[in-house]
Amino acid sequence: MSKIEEAKSILKELNVPAKQQADVCCYTLLAMANIHETDSWESATNKWIRIHDVIAFSNEHYGTTYAENSREAFRKQAMHNFRNAAFIEDYSKATNSPNYCYRLTEEMLLLIRSYGTDEWQTRKEAFLANHESLIGMYSSHRAIRKIPVKINGIDFTFSPGKHNQLQKAIIEEFAPRFAPGSECLYVGDTTEKDMVKNVEKLAELGFAITLHDKMPDVVLYSAEKNWIFFVESVTSVGPMDPKRIREIEEMTRNVTAGKIYITAFLDFKTYKKFSDSLAWDTEVWLAENPDHMIHLNGDRFLGPRTGNN
Repeated sequence: MSKIEEAKSILKELNVPAKQQADVCCYTLLAMANIHETDSWESATNKWIRIHDVIAFSNEHYGTTYAENSREAFRKQAMHNFRNAAFIEDYSKATNSPNYCYRLTEEMLLLIRSYGTDEWQTRKEAFLANHESLIGMYSSHRAIRKIPVKINGIDFTFSPGKHNQLQKAIIEEFAPRFAPGSECLYVGDTTEKDMVKNVEKLAELGFAITLHDKMPDVVLYSAEKNWIFFVESVTSVGPMDPKRIREIEEMTRNVTAGKIYITAFLDFKTYKKFSDSLAWDTEVWLAENPDHMIHLNGDRFLGPRTGNN
């Protein structure tokens, strides 16, 4: 058999659903084990690698033509399911980072090293017998790294990473101070893009959202003042620059509520990196100084932009 056929055979014998035996999953297993066409499975390794590395490995050693924009397919079809099955573990960084890493678990590595040998059947049966406990063990490892957050009085957990640490601060520190009594209508997670999305209320306010629109990181609504707070959580990209304002204005062209645009940063150091690109008439909030805000000119402080009441 070819190596991709052997990879598919391994997944099939581990009772993986047919959809997760697709080529994307097979190439992922081969790349993560660093197995070339002429290699023995006994030489498998489990070094930390990125999805970018999986794509590059597949293209270089197996003649595939996957483009960089196929990373999401690898993440959803292979990485997500392999992680849930305790075949792989991930490295604790924000999951939307291009440097987010994965590797085979030690148990999976020992198992696939025996493929094609007399030990395969025995090790496979032992692996499957302990599979549920392995899933529980690796799930608990991930749960420990989760970031607890209370949104609209309900407990949620964010994936680990600076971006979500800042989103937690926006909801739990910024909102009570500067948008008291507001409701969170939208917030995404790096692994669950629409963690909170009040579609009914957004539509009632006049949002025109398509699949191609990128929502601000956090959307808060104050019914008392009829104000909407659009907050971008910025650790590396995406401040409220003029281009971003135009995008949100287009998305909310039918919204009559007052619109307030805010860029949130973890600290002053990060703010300084983006200070010359921020749009006028917007606000800046720093998590390290939660009681203060920076107002970028405009006709009023912490209120709707000109033309909104």
